[in-house]
Amino acid sequence: MLNDNEILKLILGFKVRYLRQKNNLSYKEISAISGLSKSYINDIEKGKKYPKPDKIQALAQAFNMDYNDLVSTTASKKLQPILDLLNSDFFKLFPMKEFGIDSEKLVDVLSNAPDRLNAFISTIIKMARRYQIDKEQFYRIALRSYQDMHDNYFPDIENATKTFSQEFNLNRKKIIPTKKLESILSDTYNITIDRNTLNESPNLSSFRSFFSQSQNILFLNKHLSNAQENFLIAKELGFQYLNLGERPFETRLDKEASFEKLLSNFKASYFSAALMMPENAIVKDLHQAGLRPRWHDNLVHRPLKKYNVTPETYLQRLSNLLPKHFGIKDIFFLKMETAEELRSYAMTKELHLSQLHSPYKNESNEHFCHRWASINVLKKIRTADISKNFKGRIVDVQISQYWETNNEYFIVSIANPNSFGSSIPNSVTLGLMITPQLKAAFSYLKDDKIPIKVVNTTCERCSMPDCDNRVAPPVIIEKENYQQMLAEELKKLDRNES
Repeated sequence: MLNDNEILKLILGFKVRYLRQKNNLSYKEISAISGLSKSYINDIEKGKKYPKPDKIQALAQAFNMDYNDLVSTTASKKLQPILDLLNSDFFKLFPMKEFGIDSEKLVDVLSNAPDRLNAFISTIIKMARRYQIDKEQFYRIALRSYQDMHDNYFPDIENATKTFSQEFNLNRKKIIPTKKLESILSDTYNITIDRNTLNESPNLSSFRSFFSQSQNILFLNKHLSNAQENFLIAKELGFQYLNLGERPFETRLDKEASFEKLLSNFKASYFSAALMMPENAIVKDLHQAGLRPRWHDNLVHRPLKKYNVTPETYLQRLSNLLPKHFGIKDIFFLKMETAEELRSYAMTKELHLSQLHSPYKNESNEHFCHRWASINVLKKIRTADISKNFKGRIVDVQISQYWETNNEYFIVSIANPNSFGSSIPNSVTLGLMITPQLKAAFSYLKDDKIPIKVVNTTCERCSMPDCDNRVAPPVIIEKENYQQMLAEELKKLDRNES
């Protein structure tokens, strides 16, 4: 993200480079005319330096133009869109550093293909405005892209958890006791835990945790499960041990969250999950599970108990390790919630690795396909017989074949009876595209008892006939068919007249 001063440097740098190239001047030639060194001019063009007025005057004279025209953020009709782009919110919001983009690269790209790049990014900005994507959503999208760029695997954090475990003599072959995590937090970082105060305020009882930096207190909600509590304590240890600067202090991030806050939150969460579920242990478990010829729900229930983690933490941990250790990179993760009537469903989290996979969030109030495992498992949890054998969650698997495509996914969905602090059930889903690598890794994919379902994205975009799960008419398909019919009629008319 760039501040206003950096934006001004970039604008001047772009104009100087553009004018130098337009006049076919080399660095040596412009240096001789202006009296400025070649390296100094190069730094100006890269957006590293903003010269003093006398040096700007020398450059303006070298280009035979007025001083004010050179420093102005306005320009000719051809250049103005580029300057508007540089001065837009896009570069003030976009975390360029995390994506390996520096000012030199930016000026270089803008100078070499200004019209096309400007049109492309301007389109993105207009689309964001059209669909009312706010700063927080933009940051979250950027974070997901950052995860995808790294295949959602971060060796530096993996290594940090190993070093942390060695420093504090943690036995990673067993569940780390809550008291041990709490004592490290207290003895090493002088942070105490308060499990009562959050629930004393009705307005704060929906928060899972809050860290008070002034008091060095980690406030935890008393209604957390032990797995949730361990995760949050380990997450706070991640903030401290990784020395993450700009960070959130509450679990429910505010609307003013910056990209740095979101990134720090992600790194601390990754640290927590990696600490509780060691890389080598999970990979070994997955290899052993892959040898089984048949699927069984205990392939999910067992690790949840073994590592004392929530379904969401476990499935997201798999999304870290499957790309690295199994070459399985076409992955999506979803979290969904539903209301009491089991008719409307909301996707509250999503992550796509390698590509944008078919089940994705839409902003058009369309109805998600009710053939999805993530929706079916929510229906099952609502009608579940809460008997002594009930494990507190329901696991569902299926092979999803996407209608009118060649895409198939192995789907694991886990439903919880309610979300934290409410009676709304939620489900978390991991989808793995069925590829030769996936088939080689997991023998149970050949299990003929795993249901196979043809699915789609939303009812409005589905042409599947006689669907017994349809909750809305295929209005978008009908509109497309009508437009196609009009096009065919016009072709016939054209042929008749010719």
